[in-house]
Amino acid sequence: MADMMQGVILPGDSTVEFGQYPVPAPGPGQVLVKIRASSICGSDIRAIYREHLGHGPEAYQGVIAGHEPAGEIVAVGPNCKRYKVGDRVVIYHITGCGCCDDCKEGYLISCRSAEFRKAHGWQRDGGHAPFMVTEENACVKLPDSLSFIDGAFCACGFGTAWEALTRMGVSGADNLLITGLGPVGLAAAMLGRALGAAKIFGTDVAQARIDLAKEKGLVDFAYNAAETGEADILSDIKANTDGRKCERAIDCSAAPSARVLALKGTRQWGKCAFVGEGGNVDFDVSQVLIHNQITLYGSWVTSTKNLEELVLFLDRRGLRPETTSTPDVFLPLSQAARAYDLADKGRTGKVCIVFDD
Repeated sequence: MADMMQGVILPGDSTVEFGQYPVPAPGPGQVLVKIRASSICGSDIRAIYREHLGHGPEAYQGVIAGHEPAGEIVAVGPNCKRYKVGDRVVIYHITGCGCCDDCKEGYLISCRSAEFRKAHGWQRDGGHAPFMVTEENACVKLPDSLSFIDGAFCACGFGTAWEALTRMGVSGADNLLITGLGPVGLAAAMLGRALGAAKIFGTDVAQARIDLAKEKGLVDFAYNAAETGEADILSDIKANTDGRKCERAIDCSAAPSARVLALKGTRQWGKCAFVGEGGNVDFDVSQVLIHNQITLYGSWVTSTKNLEELVLFLDRRGLRPETTSTPDVFLPLSQAARAYDLADKGRTGKVCIVFDD
């Protein structure tokens, strides 16, 4: 194993920089992972690649980027209890104190410790380098049926969709509306179908993503919200749901108009989740939400336990998350700048940095 490695940092202003870093060594309770795939998240684009927010959980500390990694454990530190060299793992992208209520439930994303809560690619080194160190309890075993790209997609994007859909209890009794057919929306469509959703409706403003969703068979009805007005979309949804609209809806876009559409596309007594990060929304609360008895969820990523359940679900159903994207956006580390540019343009499925054996 080499002593030094190349890694990617994000200085802001839509740029990518490469640097040389020592290959890290695992400490007590830690593992060293050889990264095999590390995908790019919309949050990276919004909050780091374009600018540095510099505060709260999204405060970027100039570390190696990438919070959606998967790979193979090549060394373990003292006191590791479960994993060993050679294990294939998905890496949950937050490490926490392990002691607060949320950490005990596996929701490291919501760790309450300002000192110990650190996100890979934000406050501690992430997966856009050949190796990274993480805590053993942030690892989830990756079944052999899933590729490392599948695992990277699960680390955040598929995990986010899974958490919201299962929290809403999506089943065969439901029609599902997805606003925003980016990587998380495509994940929601694949998982919604596997959970039994009867009909899946999707909207986006990028025709390329609508075409991808159709080509992959992930949606039954799709609308370009930049070309079709809200009233017409809702009218068509009603026409294809016996006038009832959708029992479940999820906004994956963070666009104000899409959030309102998700709520308006939810039937009376239905459930809606917001997972798209950032932005604001303004709507008539009484008419849209209260009088329709809608339950609205704010859902932030997932837990380590639910991430483990997700990869087992995918394994049992024979589902491959990487198929929601296309191989032409799976690029080597040397093309990280192109990878981030493609992700920023928002016209493809999830972009992923991949590493050779």
